[in-house]
Amino acid sequence: MTRDLSSSSTGTGAARAPARERALHTARRVLAALIGLGDRPGAPLLGSARSTWVRRLPYVLAVLLTTVLMPVAARNLGENYGMSGAPAGLLGAAQTLPLLMAVVRPLSAWWVIFGSDVLCALLLSASPQTQPWPWPPAAIIGYLALMVPLSQRESRRTLGSVWAATGVVGVFLEPLTPRGSDNTWMLLFVLAGVLLLVGLVVRERGDARRKLREQETISEAERAHRTLLEERARIARELHDVVAHHMSVITVQADSAPYRIEGIPPQAREEFAAIATTARESLTEMRRLLGVLRSAEAARDAGPEKAPQPGLDELPRLVEATIRAGVPVELALPEEPVAPEPAVALSAYRIVQEALANVVRHAPGAPTQVSVARSPDGTLLTVVILNGPPPTPSTAWETSGTGHGLVGMRERVRLVEGSLKTVPLPGGGFMVAAQLPLPLPFPIDKDADSS
Repeated sequence: MTRDLSSSSTGTGAARAPARERALHTARRVLAALIGLGDRPGAPLLGSARSTWVRRLPYVLAVLLTTVLMPVAARNLGENYGMSGAPAGLLGAAQTLPLLMAVVRPLSAWWVIFGSDVLCALLLSASPQTQPWPWPPAAIIGYLALMVPLSQRESRRTLGSVWAATGVVGVFLEPLTPRGSDNTWMLLFVLAGVLLLVGLVVRERGDARRKLREQETISEAERAHRTLLEERARIARELHDVVAHHMSVITVQADSAPYRIEGIPPQAREEFAAIATTARESLTEMRRLLGVLRSAEAARDAGPEKAPQPGLDELPRLVEATIRAGVPVELALPEEPVAPEPAVALSAYRIVQEALANVVRHAPGAPTQVSVARSPDGTLLTVVILNGPPPTPSTAWETSGTGHGLVGMRERVRLVEGSLKTVPLPGGGFMVAAQLPLPLPFPIDKDADSS
């Protein structure tokens, strides 16, 4: 029986120990919150400013304010309120020194200053005097200065609690007001509320503007990415038309070869049939991949693109249309005909088209030169579009651009492994220069030619 009782008492003590520890832990957390120990250092005021002097400004102001208020508060308590030297010095220091940590820990500074102000009010209520009470002038100035960093750091609930505590303590201290004293609790209550409200509004407005800038940056990045995808889809459609033309020619030639050429052996007929079948399958796969790039709605609304893709031969017509739009354009083409690959010819045409469109939009009436030339070694096609400043800048159709046209130019040049350079000119004009690769000429076998 004794053994059972001892074991039961041991189990009860073990069960009570965790409960006691939880209660102590909760009490420590509540006490830490009450005295501000849980107020971890945060971002300093103006800590995100670019200038070093601006970031140091809150610390400089805190040091100056503390240096001025601490002797004033101690002297005021000693001379005007009749407090002895040591208590006046300690209270003056307690009411002002915490302002030094208000830049990073304003809530902790508030607990110390608020407790010091309440203790000072209770001590001053015991001695009759005709000075402002319960908050002396120096205490009011320090308390109001603390409201500025507090409003920039803490939440709405915390600011409301601070303001409510200021008013509640003033109400409870009012019956203790000495005779002939000016009660200042209402003054501090109103001014503290105004500063907290103004600081909160300024902080939330700054947060809203910062979030708006971040959203604009994200939207611009998404817009640029969407433009790049749209340009890639457009290039894919145009390349499909170019490649599809050649694949169709291969299919027709492979199908008609047995009928156009006499005496073809059966093995050759089978090879031509296999070539035609492979070409048809390739065309089908290309159309399927192109359908992935197009949206369902665009594929449903847009009809088939049957017009041939433009090239260097269409540049004179493009220049004539630009001249009719009011832009004087001079076109210089190579004397000898150039036969670039279809993708290169299409890219050159689109670059000139986009550059002239930019001149019409942003610099109407500006003299423009379009030059297409082949390098001396015949490996590069150089396309240069050069425009001067508009005669009347105020007549520009668009004063700012999105840069989408330049994105399309770079994508086209990158696709054919060329290079692009776009630079503004000192006089107000603009230059677009592209170098696109040309196919290497086939070497001529002199021995075979002579034979």
